[in-house]
Amino acid sequence: MNITSVDYLLKHTCEWLKGTGPNSDIVISSRIRLARNLEKLPFSHWASKKQEKEAMDILEKGVLDVDLVKTGAYIRMSEIEDVDRQFLLERHLISREHMVHPEYKSVAIADKEIMSIMVNEEDHLRVQVMQSGFNLQECWRIANRLDESLHKRLKFAFSADWGYLTACPTNTGTGLRASVMLHLPALVMTKQVSRVIQAISKLGMTARGLYGEGTEAEGNFFQISNQITLGTPEDDVIDNLERVIRQVIGHEENARKTLMKQNREVLQDKIARSNGIIRSAYIVNTKETLSLLSMVRLGVDMGLITDIDRRAVNELLILTQPAHLQKIEGRQLSSAQRDVKRANLIRRRLEGR
Repeated sequence: MNITSVDYLLKHTCEWLKGTGPNSDIVISSRIRLARNLEKLPFSHWASKKQEKEAMDILEKGVLDVDLVKTGAYIRMSEIEDVDRQFLLERHLISREHMVHPEYKSVAIADKEIMSIMVNEEDHLRVQVMQSGFNLQECWRIANRLDESLHKRLKFAFSADWGYLTACPTNTGTGLRASVMLHLPALVMTKQVSRVIQAISKLGMTARGLYGEGTEAEGNFFQISNQITLGTPEDDVIDNLERVIRQVIGHEENARKTLMKQNREVLQDKIARSNGIIRSAYIVNTKETLSLLSMVRLGVDMGLITDIDRRAVNELLILTQPAHLQKIEGRQLSSAQRDVKRANLIRRRLEGR
């Protein structure tokens, strides 16, 4: 299916925002990403325009023949507007890298946005699978099946000594990056999060912000992923990350219990104030929204707010982003206009309208 508009995505909720799955009170989503390149063609950054087009033509045929993609959409980056590309980034379907120089770049999106395949990003193919909650094994099962399907249709650059060859040496080997998006407000409030991040970095993991590489953590949301892809089998990469994430979950759970036991009134006050502001504000910017929604989500997960569900909060994390507001409104909005529309959207959503 070749859809040149992203508008249809507004009618659906991303699978990874459901707010369900293992440990979904702390883990928002799990993701597996695979990097693959065609043999005998230069990596995207070194390719001529003619070679980029050749790669896109080859990849398009192979990708569109995969069952998981046939029921989804295939969008060429050059055929959509800047706001649409930003919209896809906000939904975690493409990377920042994929937004620039859009000629000969595209993305295939599976039904329910469980999977997306970027064509001619840093690597010829960037395959990603996302699931709600702490669900890396299911992500890997889907990604592995998808990878096998692509191997039947495309010839990838592979070395018996080095594994899959990639544009960046840090991805060489398995080409696999596993990541988990965590909500860690209690660790931030108890000033333990820096120590936890330092500890995981010593174990070969890295922590980034809501939109991955190049972004800082905001709203107490952290994306933790593996850094090593060479010399470690895929199952071991996933097992190692799962072990680290379980420890982080344990630390966050203990921090929440400590707050409830030792600083319950302070915690309740912070959550109640955030809930009151976000329900009544008429102007609110993106950064403040993330901070307020973080506290509201904590209140929901700890049973201190009972008239909102986790899914509603998760959805607002995406719907209140700049491109989403403009797509919902159907026109370009200034920053000041977005702040007004954002507050209005939040009020309506939380009132059930």
